[in-house]
Amino acid sequence: MAPSTTSSGKIPVSSAKKSAAKPRVGGKIASDKAFHPQSRKADQLARKAIRKGKMGNLASKRSTKRHVMRSIYNFFYEAIPEDGRALLEDELRYIIETVWLTKYDDELEEEQAARRKGRPKSVKESKLEELKSKDVEEYRTGLEVPDMLSQDNVDLFRRWDQKETGFLQLMRFIRISSSSPEIIVSRKGTHKSLATPANKEDGMDLDHEEAPQLLEHPEPAPLVTENSSNNDSSTIMGMDQSVI
Repeated sequence: MAPSTTSSGKIPVSSAKKSAAKPRVGGKIASDKAFHPQSRKADQLARKAIRKGKMGNLASKRSTKRHVMRSIYNFFYEAIPEDGRALLEDELRYIIETVWLTKYDDELEEEQAARRKGRPKSVKESKLEELKSKDVEEYRTGLEVPDMLSQDNVDLFRRWDQKETGFLQLMRFIRISSSSPEIIVSRKGTHKSLATPANKEDGMDLDHEEAPQLLEHPEPAPLVTENSSNNDSSTIMGMDQSVI
């Protein structure tokens, strides 16, 4: 039914307010009510927004961490020799110190060369220096890398498709430091082909180990009875009398 009009042909103000449709938000009619800044509803909305922001930041950090770790894994995957052999400790340290820790040097040199004398560092140059310092410090305190010293682990590493990080949970990882000659196992790995370090060093194979021969027991000594003891005494006395 059409709204009534006045003699001038205009719709009355009251009818115009009733016929005006309210805007819809998400399929629902939006409310004209505004929340007080200190109301319970406003507090709920604020906490929801904060939580959403925190979850977004956390997801971003996780994504960045996965990207960084995948970069490390890919780097050491490419460091596997062409013949597929395991590395020596000196070789592993050389790769870390001359390749891994210097991967930002070329970009740093370009930024430094482009910066005019007396000008401050660019944002990119500062960021590259920060990343380089972080890598150096991590190596000083202990850098976790795939165990490139174990042939079994290297063989397993070569089967990785360089995409699925879940596969890397099967591998053994070690922690190597520039401030200590000691190398420790940080993650043992769950794959059945990985032997424990103790068994690997000792070369123990219980299935093929020969059992020690049993010692032969000596024959039991004859029992000494009271009669035999008396006979021995009389014999000795007889010998003494014959000598006299």
